[in-house]
Parts: sequence; structure tokens; C-alpha cells
Amino acid sequence: MSRSDARAAAAALVPAPPIPRTAEAGSEPVFAEPWQAQAFALVLELQASGAFTWREWTEALAAEIAAAARAGEPDDGARYYEHWLAALERLAVRRGLADPEALAERRAAWADAYARTPHGQPVELERRP
Repeated sequence: MSRSDARAAAAALVPAPPIPRTAEAGSEPVFAEPWQAQAFALVLELQASGAFTWREWTEALAAEIAAAARAGEPDDGARYYEHWLAALERLAVRRGLADPEALAERRAAWADAYARTPHGQPVELERRP
């Protein structure tokens, strides 16, 4: 086994990150919005199923955060899961797991649903035939 193959194999064995939790012992996972928990869980599931390695994931997420920093975004963590989602979308497209046009259509559908939903009501997509 070559040294680069050994490094790749070791990177693939890195354990999953811990689920974020509040400071209290035994507390529930912490996410500001339900979609953040869903995006987090999707990354864990895709990695566990072999869709990509942790190294690929961390590189994709780091690239999103670095791009935001270059664009002048403050590094205060407020948009962390937006970067997480963007990294997930880019990696899914790169690995052939998602179609970029389908993602764009879904994003537009959510934006439209959000715009027509009264404040305080759950946002729901219209069902397609």
C-alpha cells in the first residue's frame, strides 16, 4: 500500500463528529432550526453509507467557509449551517448524488412557499402531481 493510499484509508476511518448539544449534561441536540438538524443528519448518513469520506466532507465545508470569509462575511457562526448546506449541495452534485437543476428548482419552490406563507405559520411546499 502506498503512503497516499494509507493516508486516504486513515482519513476514511475518522469518527463522526459529536452531535452539538447544550452545556447541560445529557441535554438534547442544539439546532436553531429543524432544517439544520436535518442537514446535519443527512451528512452523517451519506458519509456512513460511503457516499463520501469525512476528508471530502471537511474539505467541502472548509471551502464554503473560506469563500464566505473572502467575501467579507463575519466569522460569528451565524451562517454556519447555511455553509453546511451549501457544502452538502456542492458535494452531492460533484459525487453525482444530486442534479444541479433539480436542486435549483427545489430551492426556488421553497423560496416561493416561504414568501407566500403568513408569519408564524409552517412553510409547506405544494404537492406536485
